[in-house]
Amino acid sequence: MTYTIISPLYVIVPRKTKSIKVLLNLNVYRNLHYRTSNDAKIVYKELFKDVLSHKKFSTPVEITYKIFKGSKRKLDKMNIISIVSKFLLDAITEYGCWIDDNDDYIKTETILPTEIDKNNPRVEITIKEI
Repeated sequence: MTYTIISPLYVIVPRKTKSIKVLLNLNVYRNLHYRTSNDAKIVYKELFKDVLSHKKFSTPVEITYKIFKGSKRKLDKMNIISIVSKFLLDAITEYGCWIDDNDDYIKTETILPTEIDKNNPRVEITIKEI
């Protein structure tokens, strides 16, 4: 079975006065206050609650990532994939969709070439049961 999950490139973290747009990339993540980065992870996990809360994956799996960026601007795709992967795989594990996200259950992770989609920038994550 193959499943595709669409991830945003950022999340909006609510605050008392003004919400914060947190880009999901390593350069931003490493410079955030630990509470803000934790809040971003919680918001990200909540985005997938309806999709993942009743899903079960038969492990092992192969995972493929494809970034669709919003402009021709150059980007280091590993900065994005590292955070999206961490947040998503932790969410899948916390929702009980599989036992764990270690090497026993995730056999390969592949990153495809980046494409441009100005109207809908995103990361498409394909999970294939093997």
